[in-house]
Amino acid sequence: MPTLPILYFPNPLLRQKASPVEVFDAALHTLVDDLFETMYTAPGIGLAAVQVNVLKRVIVIDVSEDKNAPLCLINPELLEAHGEEKVEEGCLSVPSIYEPVTRAQSIKVRFRCRNGETVEQDFDGVLAICVQHEMDHLDGKLFVDYLSELKRSRIRKKMEKMRQQTL
Repeated sequence: MPTLPILYFPNPLLRQKASPVEVFDAALHTLVDDLFETMYTAPGIGLAAVQVNVLKRVIVIDVSEDKNAPLCLINPELLEAHGEEKVEEGCLSVPSIYEPVTRAQSIKVRFRCRNGETVEQDFDGVLAICVQHEMDHLDGKLFVDYLSELKRSRIRKKMEKMRQQTL
């Protein structure tokens, strides 16, 4: 399984909206496996297909310490959100940057598994935060969008400087 190249902020491709998955076939299974491999290698706890320039509504998550609880959500829809929690977030597309973001404490999501089965599941804690963060990616939204324009501008400049140093 190859690791896929991750797009970095402020790359405009991160602002694209993902399309729903219609076909649950071998190509989708390969994409899901490649997303997990990329996420684990990075290392991270969540990755959306948009972050590797694949415009499909697919996210993978594993918040377990042992990296043995993989979760794949295809075509996720937020059904309910309760409470508020401010947590420091980071992102594989915005490496080395962590900022507090307010999100719902608990959520209910409808999604399809990699085999196409529809599931409704409740999430709370760090898993709820991660699901919301990754779902934002599917709509072209990044955690930096929750920050002030000044902070976002500083992060953009820092990321552009990091990119130039690696060229």
